Amino acid sequence: MASKFPDKAFYKIGEVSTITKLPASVLRFWESEFSFLRPRKSQGRHRVYDKQTIEVVLEIKRMLYEEGYTIMGLKRHWRRRRGRDREETSMPAGQVQQIREELQGILDILNASSHRKTGTSAH
Repeated sequence: MASKFPDKAFYKIGEVSTITKLPASVLRFWESEFSFLRPRKSQGRHRVYDKQTIEVVLEIKRMLYEEGYTIMGLKRHWRRRRGRDREETSMPAGQVQQIREELQGILDILNASSHRKTGTSAH
């Protein structure tokens, strides 16, 4: 999604309200409803949003206002989406074990080579 707002590292809630055309109270409510929507807090305890968080707010707005999702429906959608993301990034235990064994074999070779160069025993 192309950014339609100024290029800055962080935005205050008032700026986000202007960018998203949503009242700050709606943004605060959504934070309480959606656990994945958590802007950082500044040293002064003010909410500061980054671009990625603003993109999430815009996606929530689109899904609620344009696609007709309810708050509960949107929560279910994001839970399923996060589950799919985790499944795509996780490896089966057997594959993890195979990689661990291959890495241990490489480590053994490197250790043996290092001991030969220094003239010390591998054990």
